[in-house]
Amino acid sequence: MPTKPNAEFTKDLYRAILTLKTEEECEAFFKDLCTIPELKALSQRFAVAMMLDKNMVYNKIVEATGASTATISRVKRSLDYENAGGYSMVFERMKDEK
Repeated sequence: MPTKPNAEFTKDLYRAILTLKTEEECEAFFKDLCTIPELKALSQRFAVAMMLDKNMVYNKIVEATGASTATISRVKRSLDYENAGGYSMVFERMKDEK
């Protein structure tokens, strides 16, 4: 039986996420989808991105999140150079919700 290419699996995942309506639904879905370490890694990267967006220095981010400087550098590179606009879009929308 042929399998879908990874791009199709990724689109299916994005479509599934778009069906979620509440924080509780998101929590339930991601608990089912991810292992605890995967969820921790995703949450940590997002926290690092938010702190970098607020111009926090690396040592404060390490202290607050436990992220390695390598992880912080990868997130910073994504924010600065490889940015698809996702972080800034989400940060703006989160500010608008407050």
